[in-house]
Amino acid sequence: MDLGLKDRVALVAASSSGLGLAVARALAAEGANLSICGRDPDKLAQAHVEVNAMGQGDVLSIPVDLRDERAAANWVRKTAATFGRIDILVTNTGGVPFGPVDAFEVADYRSAVDANLLPHVSLTLAALPVLKKGGWGRILMIASESVRQPHPESGLSSVARLGLLGYMKGLVHALGPNGVTVNVLAPGFHRTPILDVQFGADVEAELDRVAARIPIGRVGNVADFGAVATFLAGEQASYITGTVLLIDGGNTRGIS
Repeated sequence: MDLGLKDRVALVAASSSGLGLAVARALAAEGANLSICGRDPDKLAQAHVEVNAMGQGDVLSIPVDLRDERAAANWVRKTAATFGRIDILVTNTGGVPFGPVDAFEVADYRSAVDANLLPHVSLTLAALPVLKKGGWGRILMIASESVRQPHPESGLSSVARLGLLGYMKGLVHALGPNGVTVNVLAPGFHRTPILDVQFGADVEAELDRVAARIPIGRVGNVADFGAVATFLAGEQASYITGTVLLIDGGNTRGIS
């Protein structure tokens, strides 16, 4: 299937590793030009090599701390100036400390909003003029399955990310006339560097424990996640907007 992404310009946030890198790699494989970012210059340089090897498009990589809204907006401007447009915006953030909701202070929740919600808003606001001008666009916001099913140990993430759903719903109506779709991807457990750090020395045993309660029987593969995001970025997904797509192996219970 040709997704119609050849020569499109995609900006993928927090893409030096994990889910963001998987999305960037998948988009590049479809022929898109990529702009990627990350806080660690060394990791970003390696990601640049990986993304560049996937396709024939050009790759721009810039170190950015997405909590700095001016730096984030500058990255968007540099991307638009380099490629002449932005067609696809994938917003993504790093993680926050794990723990139950009663383990944190107000300052911790404020920091979680700064880290897990506001970067999505600042990147989107910076990119909106370019996306509207193009008359075609895709915004994909990577959140977590916790927006549908909070986990006991993800108190900060569950609270901070919920605001993203309201923001997405508002954008759907604001951007529909411009041909821009907006969707939230809600991944469950995927094998990423962050998950390995969370599970520590017993990572394999913890992965087996988690997999045992997921209906599919395993944690997610980041390449599969990248493929789903890439389809939603393509031409065939032009009538899908305003959705929260769970990518969690059936881990979220209930009907929604």
